[in-house]
Amino acid sequence: MQLAVLGSPIGQALSPVLHRAAYQALGLDWTYHAIDCTPDRLAHFLCSLDDTWAGLSLTMPLKQTVVSLLDRVSDTVVRTGAANMVLVAEGQLVGENTDLYGMAQTLSDVGVTTACDVTVLGAGATACTALAAIHELGCDRVTVIARSAGRAHRFLGPAAERIGVKVRITPWTEAPAHLGAELVISALPPGAADELAPLWKPAAGTLMDVLYRPWPTPLALAAATAGRRVIGGLPMLVHQAARQVELQTKCSRPPYEDMLTAARSEVRRLGT
Repeated sequence: MQLAVLGSPIGQALSPVLHRAAYQALGLDWTYHAIDCTPDRLAHFLCSLDDTWAGLSLTMPLKQTVVSLLDRVSDTVVRTGAANMVLVAEGQLVGENTDLYGMAQTLSDVGVTTACDVTVLGAGATACTALAAIHELGCDRVTVIARSAGRAHRFLGPAAERIGVKVRITPWTEAPAHLGAELVISALPPGAADELAPLWKPAAGTLMDVLYRPWPTPLALAAATAGRRVIGGLPMLVHQAARQVELQTKCSRPPYEDMLTAARSEVRRLGT
């Protein structure tokens, strides 16, 4: 069987390393490619899939675009408005969002199983996933710090309503007042949160930064110096990929540790 990760740019995606490590550990002679694909080419690519394909992984900027092109989607996709994987099953394309599993599992691994006071930095697809993960922690009110309030209201507002979380969308300039939350999740691209690094004040709590390269980010370093527990994005990436492998291969125990080892080795090879 063959699989691939689609996105643009796609050159340094870790997904091929993760999935190939999993197939090797499982003894599967499957192939996994990285394919540069922009939103305007996605529909054509999906129509070209035949029964040699088991599925796809999707990265930015395709996670929202793909949803309307699929035959069926999971409840998680409906709630978050984004799919990061496609299963090819019985002639149908089925969308799933394993980012939620990856984020929730990573938080659980370090003992974050509940939260009452949460701040999310960012308003894109990953922020929607963060809202769903936060809801699973029992939190129903979240402060969102957005660089574009208009985009946040258009995109995050409907997602929050579907998920069942009330969001307070706050301008970027008010970020310092909300970094003291019990849990802060940064769902921003590289460099976007750097200017917030000097604003941390000494306090307890947890920062989850979804980035993994470069690592540690200035935000993560500053939060750790201020006494916060810091979680990077690499475990989340591996957990979500392991869940994809589980769904695509129907294995009951995906080889998470093998995938994590391969990911760490590749990140070291690539450097910062």
